Amino acid sequence: MPSSAPTRATAARTIPEGEVALTSALGRVERTRLWSHPELGLHAVVDATGSVRLGTPDQNWATLVPLVEVTATGHGRLWSGERFIETAIGDRLAYRGHETVQDQSLERTTIRLADGVTGLAADVTLEASAGAGFLRARVRLVNEGSTPLRLESVTTLTLGGIADRRDGLDGLTLHWADNDWLAECRWRQAAFRDQVVPLSRSAHGHEGRGCFERYSQGSWSTGRHLPIGALTDREGRAWLWQIESSAGWRFETGEREGAAYVALCGPDDAHHQWHHTLAPGQEFHTVPAVLVRTEAGGLDGAFGELTDYRRGIRHDHPDLRALPVIYNDYMNTLMGDPTTEKLLPLIEAASAAGAEVFVIDAGWYDDDAQGWWDSVGAWEPALHRFPGGIQEVLDAIRRHGMTPGLWLEPEVVGVRSPLARTLPPEAFFRRGGVRVTEHGRHHLDLRHPAARAHLDSVVDRLVGEWGVGYLKLDYNINIGPGTESNLESAGAGLLGHHRAHLDWLGSLLDRHPGLVLENCGSGGLRMDYAQLAVTQLQSTSDQQDPLRYPPIAAAAATAATPEQAAVWAYPQPDQSLDEIAFTLTGALLGRIHLSGFLNLMSEEQFGLVRSAISVYKDIRPEISDARPFWPLGLPAWEDEWIAHGLRRAKSTFLMVWRREPCRGGNDPAQSRHDQNGQADISRTLTIPHLTGTHVSPTVLLPMTAGATAEWDAAAGELTVSLPRANTAVLLRLSSLSSD
Repeated sequence: MPSSAPTRATAARTIPEGEVALTSALGRVERTRLWSHPELGLHAVVDATGSVRLGTPDQNWATLVPLVEVTATGHGRLWSGERFIETAIGDRLAYRGHETVQDQSLERTTIRLADGVTGLAADVTLEASAGAGFLRARVRLVNEGSTPLRLESVTTLTLGGIADRRDGLDGLTLHWADNDWLAECRWRQAAFRDQVVPLSRSAHGHEGRGCFERYSQGSWSTGRHLPIGALTDREGRAWLWQIESSAGWRFETGEREGAAYVALCGPDDAHHQWHHTLAPGQEFHTVPAVLVRTEAGGLDGAFGELTDYRRGIRHDHPDLRALPVIYNDYMNTLMGDPTTEKLLPLIEAASAAGAEVFVIDAGWYDDDAQGWWDSVGAWEPALHRFPGGIQEVLDAIRRHGMTPGLWLEPEVVGVRSPLARTLPPEAFFRRGGVRVTEHGRHHLDLRHPAARAHLDSVVDRLVGEWGVGYLKLDYNINIGPGTESNLESAGAGLLGHHRAHLDWLGSLLDRHPGLVLENCGSGGLRMDYAQLAVTQLQSTSDQQDPLRYPPIAAAAATAATPEQAAVWAYPQPDQSLDEIAFTLTGALLGRIHLSGFLNLMSEEQFGLVRSAISVYKDIRPEISDARPFWPLGLPAWEDEWIAHGLRRAKSTFLMVWRREPCRGGNDPAQSRHDQNGQADISRTLTIPHLTGTHVSPTVLLPMTAGATAEWDAAAGELTVSLPRANTAVLLRLSSLSSD
C-alpha cells in the first residue's frame, strides 16, 4: 500500500487555517468544510473518515454522494444495480489535501483523494468565477499502486442532497432533451416522481437499483439526446448540467436517502465499450462537466447562466462578435449539385441581398461517374463542374464582397477513394483487426500522423492557397463505439480520436486565425461543447420543412449560444410573402444560414429578403451578449404557438411563431377557439424581467403579417396577435422612461 494513499481510517487531521469545522451537538468535530461556492450555495466537506462530498450546508450527510465514483474490474459497486454511485472505490477514496489557485477571475480548487487499497489517486478540480452561478469539474486519476487497474467508469461530477424545500422530491421536475436528425432539441419534462418512483425505502433498508439516465451512443454525441439535463422545483430553483464530450457521455439522477442526486460521466464500459487500463504511474483525465444552480428564475435563469459560461470557455474569435450573414447553396437549393453556371447567379443575388459569406456546400469535388458519397477523401475540385476552375467561382465571391467558404467532411474517406489504399491501415478506425466501414465510408483516426498530415495539407491548400475563409465541417456517419488500437477498448479509441480531433481544430485556428469553422454533424448530431468551445458556429438541423423548423430554432439556444446557433432561412420564388417571411424571421435571433433561389425572385419577394437581412444587421451587435428566455416554455414538437427571446440589460427581442394546429400537441391550450368556433389568433406571454416596466413593443419583421402586440406593465404580460396561421413576428421591447 503506497504511503501517499492513506486509508479512510487514517485520514483524521488538523484543520488548516481558513477551513471551517462543522461540529456535532456534543461539540465534536465531525466534518470540515474544504471549499465553498457562495453563488451556488455549495460546499465540499470532509468527514472524520476522510470521505469528501459536495452539497449545501444544511443537507443531511447521508443524502450526499462521494465526490468521485469509480468502478474498475475487481472493484464494482457496494449496492449492485444500474447506478454509477455507491462504488467500492468511491467509498474508499480519502482526503489527502487540497489547494486553490486564483487565475484572474477564475478560482481553481483541486481536492486530492486516494484509495489505500488500489493506490488510485484522484485529483478533482473545481472551477468557478466570482459572482457566477456555475461550477466546472474535471478529474485526473493516477495509478500510484504497483499493479495495473482497469477502469470501467469514472464520474466527473456528483451532487447529492437535491430536494424541493416544500414538498421534497414530489416538488421536483426533471428536464431532458431528445435529439434526432431533423428533430433536434426536443425538450421533455416530467415530474421527478414519474421517473423515479418512491419505493418505501424504510420497509426495505436499501435504495433502489435503478435511476433515470440519458447517454450517447456511438460517434454522434447528440444523435439520441443532448448532453444536458435539469431539475427544477416549485420555488423557481434550478439545477442544470452539461457534459462536454464528443465521444461517450452519460448522466443519471435518482434518489438517495430521500433526496435527489446527479452523477455526470464521460464514456463507460456498459454503454460505450469504454475501459481504460492504468499501468502504475499512468494517468487518465475525465471529460469536463459543468453544473449551474440558481435560486430563482427556473430554467430560463439557469440557461442564462449556462450561456454566460459557454461564452467564457470558447476559443476567442472575431466571428463571434461580427456575426456575418452566411449564404449556403445547399438547403432546398442546389442540394449538393454546384456548378459554375448555377453558382454565379446565386453569388450575385446573395451579395445583393446582403450576405457576407458565400459557402459552396457538398458536391464541389464530385468528379466521379458513380457519385461522390463513397469516393470522397482527396478534396480536389471537380473539373466538369468548374470548366474554368473553382478559382473562377471563388474569385467571383470575393469580387462581390463576400468571403468564400467550402463544405468539407474531413474525418471520412470513401471506400472507393484512392486514399483508402494509400494511407496506412493504422490511420483508420479498426475493430477486431478489421477496418470499419459505415455507409460507404472509412473513418480516419487523427491520432495517427499520416491521417493528420493528410488533413493539414488539405486545409492548408483550401485556406492558404485558394483563399477560403470559412469551412463547413460535416460529419454524416455514426461509426459506432470507436476503434481498437493495440489493446485499447473501442470506447477509449473513440475518446482518444476525438481529443486529437479537437487538438487538430485548434491547430487550424492557430495557423489560420481568421478562418471560421462551422460544426455540422448531419445537422445537429454532434452539438456538444467539446466541439463548440473550438468551432464558431453550430448547424442546428437539416430540417427542410419551414413549418417544422420553429421548435428547433426556438430551442437551439439551449444547446449553443445564440451567436453560434445557425438556423436555415431558405426563401423560394414559388412561396408567398407569408411563407418567405416565416422562414426568414426564424433565423434572426441566431446565425442566418440564408439559402434559396434568390436570383429567381420577384422584386417584392427579394425586397422582403433584403429587409430581413437589414434588420438582422441592425440587431446583431446585441445578440452576442444576450441571454435567452422562453415566455411559453421550451416548445413541444407540435406546438401551435412558440416563443423565444433574447434579453439584455436595456433591450429585449422576442420571436413568436403561430403554426397551424397539429395533432399530438402537448399543450391543451394550443388549439383554443373562441365562442364562435374561430381560431384563437392571440397569445399572452409572461415576461417577468419586464414586469412593472413601461415598454413599447415594435414590430421589426415582417410588416406583412398583420401582427400586433399590447403590453400590460403591471402583470408583465405581452399579448401578441397573428391573424393568420403559419406566420411569425420579431418584436423589440423597448423600455420607456418613467418621467
